[in-house]
Amino acid sequence: MTFKNLLLEKADGVATLIINRPKAMNSLNDEVLQELSLVINEIAVDDDVKAVIITGSGDRAFVAGADISYMQPLNPIEGRLFAKLGQEVFLAIENLEKPVIAAVNGFALGGGCELAMCADIRLASDNAKFGQPEVGLGVSPGFGGTQRLPRLVGTGIAKEIIFTATTINAEEAYRIGLVNRIYPLDSLLAEAKNLAKKIAENAPMAVKFSKVAINKGLQTDINTAMDIEADLFGLCFATEDQKDGMNAFVNKEKTTFKGK
Repeated sequence: MTFKNLLLEKADGVATLIINRPKAMNSLNDEVLQELSLVINEIAVDDDVKAVIITGSGDRAFVAGADISYMQPLNPIEGRLFAKLGQEVFLAIENLEKPVIAAVNGFALGGGCELAMCADIRLASDNAKFGQPEVGLGVSPGFGGTQRLPRLVGTGIAKEIIFTATTINAEEAYRIGLVNRIYPLDSLLAEAKNLAKKIAENAPMAVKFSKVAINKGLQTDINTAMDIEADLFGLCFATEDQKDGMNAFVNKEKTTFKGK
């Protein structure tokens, strides 16, 4: 499948998804979001893909935000529908049963920051900029920013960033826990691919269950979360990967996981 605004590359168990609107700083409109939905559905059923990288084309922007020229004429009903579209697509990314790495190669503002936050791991280039500038445009964040940012960096810091429309650099994003690592721009994608390949070498079912346990557990109380963890741990013992992995460990051998 080919896309107007996206590029999709697959190699070594890793899918690299590139937002490709360089003239618009890779900004998000309804067409881009609909294409994102289609490609995430494609990746979800591709058993050869063990990990996903999302990045932006060029060296200036990951995603500079939602497309303001698209949003400007919207009425309240259309605005809500646009927010719900973005939320649904980003939830699909967050709930994808494969690890997702955001390789943030420049501006990640508004919808771009929200896209990065729905990934499991965020890597930033040294020129990356993050922020939720919506209140400076007369709107509030609409693609999950008011919910994911407090969960990632704490309520007080999230409110300060959102209420002031502040843009922060990669170092500050790292300091507050918004990103995992910072790399020079020219090595960012290679580092993201190295991390994705390292993840892809492990048992896919176990990685999937770990992601599900973390995501579901964070939405509930600790006792229920422990039950979720125990149930998924138990399910691992129904997989070939568990048998192969533990047999290889006991016999001091190396195994290649099948994802079964």
